[in-house]
Amino acid sequence: MGRVVSAGAVYFLLVFAAGFALGTFRVLVLLPRLGELTAVMLELPLMLAISWVCAGWLAGRFHVPGTVADRLMMGGVGFGLLMVAEWMLAVFVFDRPLAAQLAHYATWPGAIGLAGQVAFGVMPVLRR
Repeated sequence: MGRVVSAGAVYFLLVFAAGFALGTFRVLVLLPRLGELTAVMLELPLMLAISWVCAGWLAGRFHVPGTVADRLMMGGVGFGLLMVAEWMLAVFVFDRPLAAQLAHYATWPGAIGLAGQVAFGVMPVLRR
């Protein structure tokens, strides 16, 4: 159980770091030129590819069993940490109330981003 949780935590850290870098590029470069929806649509395939690679590599590195339960636990830990980090950034860095962050998920860019985050959470299962 410990190595599954550790794999999920490292999975979060690696993908979050990549997402932070790509998100900065998206917000500063793509968003002003292309709009939020197009910027999110361009970033999403890269993030999913990064998630795919990291999920497979870390499952092997941490010897996470190939059972659905273990892989869901790995992805669930990563997803949970990702959601907490996203909400903390929204509230404490971008001064966006949690209600506004949740309301953003009802927009096309927000819903697509959330779908990508859910895909990130199930990626370890898909890499079985």
